[in-house]
Amino acid sequence: MEILTKTEQMAVYRDFGGNSLLERLERVMASYSLQASGGQNVKSLVGAYCQCMHELIELAGNHGFRGNLWQDYLTYLLVNNENAFSTACEIRGAVEGSINELAMRDFALFMELYHFDFEALEDALGLRLYGLISDYKNVNEDSKVFNRRIRDRICELSVKLAAAENPREFMEDMVSFYKDFGVGKLGLHKAFRVAHTETGVHIVPITNITHVHLDDLVGYEIAKKKLIENTEAFISGRKANNCLLFGDAGTGKSSSIKGILNQYYDWGLRIIEIYKHQFKDLNDVIAQIKNRNYRFIIYMDDLSFEEFEIEYKYLKAVIEGGLEKKPENILIYATSNRRHLIKEEFADKEGRRDSLHSSDTVQEKLSLVSRFGVQIFFCAPSKREYQEIVKVLARRYGVSMPEEELLLEANKWELGHGGPSGRNAQQFIDYLLGCRTAAD
Repeated sequence: MEILTKTEQMAVYRDFGGNSLLERLERVMASYSLQASGGQNVKSLVGAYCQCMHELIELAGNHGFRGNLWQDYLTYLLVNNENAFSTACEIRGAVEGSINELAMRDFALFMELYHFDFEALEDALGLRLYGLISDYKNVNEDSKVFNRRIRDRICELSVKLAAAENPREFMEDMVSFYKDFGVGKLGLHKAFRVAHTETGVHIVPITNITHVHLDDLVGYEIAKKKLIENTEAFISGRKANNCLLFGDAGTGKSSSIKGILNQYYDWGLRIIEIYKHQFKDLNDVIAQIKNRNYRFIIYMDDLSFEEFEIEYKYLKAVIEGGLEKKPENILIYATSNRRHLIKEEFADKEGRRDSLHSSDTVQEKLSLVSRFGVQIFFCAPSKREYQEIVKVLARRYGVSMPEEELLLEANKWELGHGGPSGRNAQQFIDYLLGCRTAAD
């Protein structure tokens, strides 16, 4: 007689990966139930069971999980499984329809997994592992996969799901998580990059993100205000424009994008970074995200083109000009030191090229930047503005130095590092902090 596992009986929550830890541990559970009911010796299951426990411990090490690792693992599967129910609930919350009853049926099966009697199984196997696995104290709670906030929320959700009194309460807890964070890699991570492998184009999470906030950027209030207004319109479902941040180096263009991500992640904003050699993959990337409930910014840092580079033609077609309309949940944000993105020559405007229609050459080069409806200029600060940035950063980081001496050293620093900029101000403060740490 063969015993069906819980996941084999599910209709919505399936596809956890072939030969997954859940599948193998369920096989151990099913074999134990079958052999124990027939009075057979179950000692042959010891190796497989211990291997599963080993993988739970490794999972805790990589993800920073604590407490009941078995229940943490089940919760991890639930928050990552993209299906008709979870993707409908992501960011939006509860939905109507028959899918709720089908999902609730699966949640009833999950509740049985949450409360499986490991003690009886271990008694039969002659082991004592689950007591430690169910109250696990992690050596290192840092996660290599999620940020700490997501990891903590998964562990908290695990406790709530284990305490749920019925499948409806279990479902309400899951829906709340899907509404707040989403599901799968797009829900649990803020930023992504694009990888092109033999199997196709993949959107890969970036797990180590700089925690820059807009308030950390001293000055540029008008520029930040324009960026915030456009972004808030976008994530609120109103009309918004593709955005180009251009200007002098070191003025906070890229940091502003990172600040936008950290500020609006909770609103459902996600960012996908892509480089110009990957523009041919843009259509594949858009196809993977266009039907999701998140708002995506496709981010291009330090964007510019030399005359011989033609990748901008792919970008033009994607932004505006192709037959397929760009999805409403996608915008393109770019930073550049060049206003017009594509290198220009005086000869282009003066008609000294061999081209018969020099004006057409100019229009071709300007046609890309014109597709960015919002263009925000970041200029290098004046000496007074630079000194103000230094003073604010010094107070923020606790640098104790007489103001006159601080500004004198700051002026020396910028003279030797390419002129005044927000980046040079931050590097100067980092230098002072490093000197103070070395002295201590």
